[in-house]
Amino acid sequence: MEYHILVAEDDSDIVELLRLYLEGSGYKVHAAQDGEQALEIMEKEHIDMAVLDIMMPKMDGYEVTRQIRKKSRIPILILSAKNQEENKILGLNMGADDYLTKPFSPLEIIARINANLRRCYGMEQGSENKNRLRVGDLVLDMEKVILYNGNRKITLTATEFKMIALFMAHPGRIYTKRQLMEAVNGEYYEADNNTVMVHISKLREKIEEDSRKPQYIKTIRGIGYKIEKR
Repeated sequence: MEYHILVAEDDSDIVELLRLYLEGSGYKVHAAQDGEQALEIMEKEHIDMAVLDIMMPKMDGYEVTRQIRKKSRIPILILSAKNQEENKILGLNMGADDYLTKPFSPLEIIARINANLRRCYGMEQGSENKNRLRVGDLVLDMEKVILYNGNRKITLTATEFKMIALFMAHPGRIYTKRQLMEAVNGEYYEADNNTVMVHISKLREKIEEDSRKPQYIKTIRGIGYKIEKR
């Protein structure tokens, strides 16, 4: 079964980042730029879960949550820059099932979405396949947070896992150093450029037969990195 996720967020960069990870995990994404559009999508589409930003034009996430709860019991995750306890309590009292503050890790959102869907609907037998990403001999188990190269299990740091997940979700797509660090940490600083190079180098040492002649993670000179389609 393909679950449909509503993402209501007025920051287009966050929407595209979430779309990348959600579609890579097998979900169908419906994006809204404001609260009113979110409710219009709810009326027209079969939505299984909603991810709502609090601060949106026309109607905030709290009110969207309240309106959804009048008609539906789908899981709702509130995504917000407000991390005060009272904001979380308000969101949960309005009917949300979960609350996550910015900056965030996309993988944490995926994990929370998976958990909320399991609680609400249960996961069918065989659904674990949609939580796996495959490129060539590389298989990334998103649920167990494990990477395999053939039969070999590869130990990754949290940052390495987030990077390889981003690459494997969309093989062939080029990512700049800024995009990589924003996906991993939720923010970017100029000093992160060298950090990205170190992580890429370590990833190559772990997954490539010859890290000096990489077959998977390619450098696109002057732009960034990508993982080759295999």
